[in-house]
Amino acid sequence: MRVVVAEDLFLLRNGLVRLLEAHGFELAAAVGDAPALLQALLHDRPDVAIVDVRLPPTFTDDGLRAAIEARRAVPGLPVLVLSQYVEQLYARELLADKGGGVGYLLKDRVFNDDQFVEAIRTVATGGTVMDSEVVTKLLGRAARQEPLARLSAREREVLELMAEGRSNSAIAQRLFVTEKAVSKHSTSIFAKLDLAPSDDDNRRVLAVLAYLNG
Repeated sequence: MRVVVAEDLFLLRNGLVRLLEAHGFELAAAVGDAPALLQALLHDRPDVAIVDVRLPPTFTDDGLRAAIEARRAVPGLPVLVLSQYVEQLYARELLADKGGGVGYLLKDRVFNDDQFVEAIRTVATGGTVMDSEVVTKLLGRAARQEPLARLSAREREVLELMAEGRSNSAIAQRLFVTEKAVSKHSTSIFAKLDLAPSDDDNRRVLAVLAYLNG
């Protein structure tokens, strides 16, 4: 699996490269600024990009904007944002095309290799992985809007855990309910969000995107 890494801090960038190589990933490029990121994404067409939000030249939201521009040129290009910050406006735009293959993790909440590698692989295969704190901030507006307002409190909990990339089994363990109960809640969520019957994995992704986009 080929990866592009965009991180302006040398030590952190080098650490990411070593970690990824240790887990069998191939580095297509490791860059330190937004223009180099955009060029790498368009030229190398990696299986997934790991992108910091705040990159040179302005250190504001350059990394995220470069990733969005690349996804416009290469629809569905998998992007995992790894940042200290939640940039709400462009995070919503990243999710807005409903193409899947997106994730947003906070650097200080990635606690082990397995968690990080699993998130990378999920995003690379078209899934959606969101840190719970990112979900909470993005929900500031979304949670009040239709059709999300139709969801019960328990359904909202289930959907929030879906947004974190958790399986039905993991959701059941977290909420102390059975997998059958989670499946029932999921079916109700899909119906309330007007997601027509199809492959459940696809509907999970669409449900999560609807939830985060508001």
